[in-house]
Amino acid sequence: MDVFRPLKRLKHSCEMCIKDVIYNRRHDAKARRLGVIFRLLSYLFYSVVFFRKKAYSHRWLRGQHVGCSVIVVGNLTVGGTGKTPVVEKLARWLQIKGRKVAVLSRGYKSKKESILKKIWHWMFHIESYPPKIVSDGKNCLLPYEKAGDEPLLLAKNLPGVCVVVDKDRVKAGQYAIQHLKCDTLILDDGFQYFQLKGTLYILLMDATYPFGNGHVLPRGILREPLKNMQRAHCILLTKSDQVMPTKLKALERFVRRYNKTAPIYPCIHSPKHLKAVFDTTILPLTELRGRRLAAISGIASPKSFENFLKQQGATLVYREHFLDHYHYSKEDLVGFFAKAKEAEAEWVITTEKDAVRLNFMPELNLPFFFLRMEVEWVGKMDPLQNIFAKLLSI
Repeated sequence: MDVFRPLKRLKHSCEMCIKDVIYNRRHDAKARRLGVIFRLLSYLFYSVVFFRKKAYSHRWLRGQHVGCSVIVVGNLTVGGTGKTPVVEKLARWLQIKGRKVAVLSRGYKSKKESILKKIWHWMFHIESYPPKIVSDGKNCLLPYEKAGDEPLLLAKNLPGVCVVVDKDRVKAGQYAIQHLKCDTLILDDGFQYFQLKGTLYILLMDATYPFGNGHVLPRGILREPLKNMQRAHCILLTKSDQVMPTKLKALERFVRRYNKTAPIYPCIHSPKHLKAVFDTTILPLTELRGRRLAAISGIASPKSFENFLKQQGATLVYREHFLDHYHYSKEDLVGFFAKAKEAEAEWVITTEKDAVRLNFMPELNLPFFFLRMEVEWVGKMDPLQNIFAKLLSI
């Protein structure tokens, strides 16, 4: 028995409470008190963001060029825009166009160099470790714990594309150019990363919840003020099929207040098939119709994932949400499956990003699948054509 399990539950409960306040999903007395504290902290966060941007715009701090095309993909908000499938589609497109592509990621929640190693390097003037190569374009070289979930997911889905992880994306980019012979870099989740100069900036917005409550962190989900969307050369409105056309048009008009020129493209995340988490079984989506499902997810926007399941005709009889990038233990999974069985679920479903974090296979009493999603464009215009043309012109 895990003696720390009650503490883990308390920690999880506190984290989910904080997340609910940031996403404006709780309005009880406790949430209001936290909201006041977070509102005060958000002024401090805003000040840091403001002066940091000013330092780079006035060249008190300087971003570096690495000598090749750098496409920056990112958000104004924390999580939930469906960025990874967009990066995957963009990388595959550039590869078709003859580019040698590397995706640069900070590898959120990946295993970091230990404090002792850092002290050792500092004391003896040893150069720090090179970036972590998740994929050299041929093989996946690192497990989830060292790579992080999103880099490993990209590495598995993008043969021929290199995936490099380092907090210092300038160092990662230079390594990709010099050692992996890449000529085009995609800076994943890099809209606020000014240290590396971008050639083209692509901004993603979740059409269902574009700006949260309008506050910056930690009172809201904004990483920076709305006016900073003016940096974008191209704007993608994700999950556009989940809002009314009138709301989508209103969002486009709102964006135009801050960015007059960037083309705006609606897109959707379309489910393609089901794949077994621990083997190679693939099933069509029609198998979901009429099924009683239990859904487990550790992503920023679980509601969208669960809506997809319902749209396919499934019934959700049990669900559990964890924080984005949550590292599952065997106890988490076994406990969830037991509750799913009690709820008379036929299958357990998770997301592809969650599935890549499951590198163990406990004894489970129900079939376990993940939902494979891909980005599709709404309308006749293909933004990738426009993005590539802009890249060539710049």
